[in-house]
Amino acid sequence: MKTRHDVVIAGGGLAGLTLALQLKQRFADLDILVLERRIHPVPEAAHKVGESSVEIGANYFSKVLGLTEHLEQRQLKKFGFRFFSSERRRDIDAVTEIGASRFLSVPSYQIDRGIFENFLAEEAARCGVTVICGALVREIELGETGTAHRVAYAVGDETREAESTWLVDACGRAGLLKKKLGLAEANAHDANAVWFRMKDRITIDDWSSDPAWRERCDPQARWQSTNHLVGAGYWVWLIPLSSGSHSVGIVADAKLHPLETMNSFDKAMQWLKEFQPRVFDELDDKRDRLLDFAFFRNFSYGCKQVFSGQRWALTGEAGLFLDPFYSPGSDFIGIANTYITELIARDRAGRPLAAHATIYDQIFHSFYESTLALYTDQYAIFGDPEVLPVKVIWDYTYYWGVLAQFFFQRRLADLAAFSELRAELAHCQALNVEVQALLRAWSAARPLAQVANPAVMLDQASLPWFSDLNKSLNDTLDDAGFRKRIRHSARQMRTLAAEIAERAQASVPREAMSALEGLLAEADFGPLETTEHLLFDLPVEEHVVAA
Repeated sequence: MKTRHDVVIAGGGLAGLTLALQLKQRFADLDILVLERRIHPVPEAAHKVGESSVEIGANYFSKVLGLTEHLEQRQLKKFGFRFFSSERRRDIDAVTEIGASRFLSVPSYQIDRGIFENFLAEEAARCGVTVICGALVREIELGETGTAHRVAYAVGDETREAESTWLVDACGRAGLLKKKLGLAEANAHDANAVWFRMKDRITIDDWSSDPAWRERCDPQARWQSTNHLVGAGYWVWLIPLSSGSHSVGIVADAKLHPLETMNSFDKAMQWLKEFQPRVFDELDDKRDRLLDFAFFRNFSYGCKQVFSGQRWALTGEAGLFLDPFYSPGSDFIGIANTYITELIARDRAGRPLAAHATIYDQIFHSFYESTLALYTDQYAIFGDPEVLPVKVIWDYTYYWGVLAQFFFQRRLADLAAFSELRAELAHCQALNVEVQALLRAWSAARPLAQVANPAVMLDQASLPWFSDLNKSLNDTLDDAGFRKRIRHSARQMRTLAAEIAERAQASVPREAMSALEGLLAEADFGPLETTEHLLFDLPVEEHVVAA
């Protein structure tokens, strides 16, 4: 059996199905074939990792693809990120908490991947996409310039063949095109992850009976957050799913917490008992409600090329993967799919592809490298109740102020803007690298055991500039307004970097200052240009190193 199509997408998970929908919305007459190895419907809850979405991914699903109704009715609205410095602690109300006291302006969602991908497959079929389940790709043959690609696949005992003008690999970590073309590329982020789903709701709000602690949030729904329980070299996630189950994960620096200490459910529970005992208490008598368990070693990786002028591309985990700490997976799916859609649009219009494919690939990799810097060698900071809140504010500022602005304003393919803002973007990227290095040096300059862990909530919603930055993503900007926005973000990042440097110098004991002096001498943070504090303004005694 042999068929011919405009686009063949190998992989019918989140990346492949959303790409099919995006292409169909752009070109209703496009003939798209999606080959999916699994049989639909896929199971709810006990399914894939990647449930937490953030602003770019949520905007991609809701606004670009028009799936707001499904997200509002079938998924859970997310109460932002929340971080607790709770290593070896059961008293969740007596440690430093980072998070917003209220929902901020731009929504995001907790995604039950089973429910979502079943819905996406139904939507794709309704839009005229051919989705074949139970399809196992056996062979890929890339066409030369102007000739069709060929995919051989099996459905049961039947062998089939499809030819296409465009071929997109969305098959996840199997990496069909990556293996065929030798595109695999390691990165410097050495971390592992284990995760499992429990058929029960974990209501973190019930972990304290203190009414003052509960009433810090309105609504009192911390359980709807992506909760991070953090310690030196690791973090534990708690993510609720609309099916009533809860996702639990442990992500750790391989040097500090080897995978062998947690690579089974029993081992993971024993690990939790030692490092996050309140989570252990919650789960110990619910072991019979375990739905699944999985792990990844060295989960983060790169890819030498994801877009080609020869009419092939990779999207989702078939290309590259960063780290789940800030949940960027769906963001990079939305970005990659948008670039693929733009390339197919150029091709249909008879325009040259090679130069744009190369430029889009370079921009995509620049986003990847900038985001990777947030994680590489940063896990030791997670156990620092003083430095982690500063890092979180900085990382959000870079994300909302630069990368998210390009996506929300639909400027990913605006090459004129990238060219005109080249200097500002390069400066922001360099600042990010320098600040990440400063954060590492700051945290390492004094013993973690001597750092105060006050029982406070560092409320992101109480920083007016911070909530305004989030709200600004909803603005509609013309060309001049967009360029002004990015230049303002660059100045704001420079000011924030200077304040971070000032805070670090004030915090580090004089005898340990040499660790920072060389770094600060080389960094281009500039002067502190405002009297307004951008960081959380805690009392001085809560910032100083304990005696």
